[in-house]
Amino acid sequence: MRLGRNQRLGRTLPLIMYHKILVALENSRADETLLPHIGELAKLHGSELLLVHVADGYVARNYEQLNLAESQEMKEDRAYLESSAETLRRRGLTVNTFLALGDPAEGILKAAEDRQCDLIAMTAHGHRLLGDLLHGSTINEVRHKAQVPVLLVRAGK
Repeated sequence: MRLGRNQRLGRTLPLIMYHKILVALENSRADETLLPHIGELAKLHGSELLLVHVADGYVARNYEQLNLAESQEMKEDRAYLESSAETLRRRGLTVNTFLALGDPAEGILKAAEDRQCDLIAMTAHGHRLLGDLLHGSTINEVRHKAQVPVLLVRAGK
């Protein structure tokens, strides 16, 4: 942890680079690679974590417009977020959760802006050619449009 001198108080205090880190979860095995890395980063910086998953099924994409009931997928996603958060809280971290609805890239970017996050963390899968076109679009959109740094952690196999 870097230390900086607080001129007013005359003492050395830790400098926090990332106050709030948005962690984009997929509700897949890829999260098992991302969460330990981000947990350690949050500990080093004294950061708060915001775990975000974007539900993008039919009900999630049309939830508000059609006044639909929450789908089973959305309920399971919310439970997954809370379970992941509880694991990190047991390590002494401050963790909040948010289930966004609709387009994954838009949901991540909006959550980062609305919740004033300093960093966005996501998993990269290392796909080739067609896989990049299908699965890399969220990462590409986020990294091109984000107003804060984006940390990509390669998903384990």
